[in-house]
Amino acid sequence: MGAEGAGPVGVVLVSHSAAVAAAVAELALGLAGGGEGPPPVLPAGGTPDGGLGTSSELIGAAARAVDRGAGVALLVDLGSAVLTVKAMLVEGDELPGNSRLVDAPFVEGAVAAVVTASAGGDLDAVVAAASEAYSYRKA
Repeated sequence: MGAEGAGPVGVVLVSHSAAVAAAVAELALGLAGGGEGPPPVLPAGGTPDGGLGTSSELIGAAARAVDRGAGVALLVDLGSAVLTVKAMLVEGDELPGNSRLVDAPFVEGAVAAVVTASAGGDLDAVVAAASEAYSYRKA
């Protein structure tokens, strides 16, 4: 379960594309089904002007919005999204203190993270489930 007295783990999906982040959020929430209800999940894709890229402003706002006290799992697509979140974690003032960058494939990891959070998993369980998505075989 989440931290004592806290809500569910929040999930932020960081992509270079707002459309990709939103679509992965929709997919993950759609597949999460029952459990304890949907966890807070938000996309943080693209730049504030709608272009391709990453934005610490959008990522920080999404992380604060999904934080219910049990932690925030941040899943990223590639390159500068990873670097942006790492820098934000080091600086320590733009993200909730209980935020964690998750090393996981973006789509499969997002689904695993959201399903686990919807079942009441704590931050460690959400991170582990998303990370285990690397081992999903497709052939």
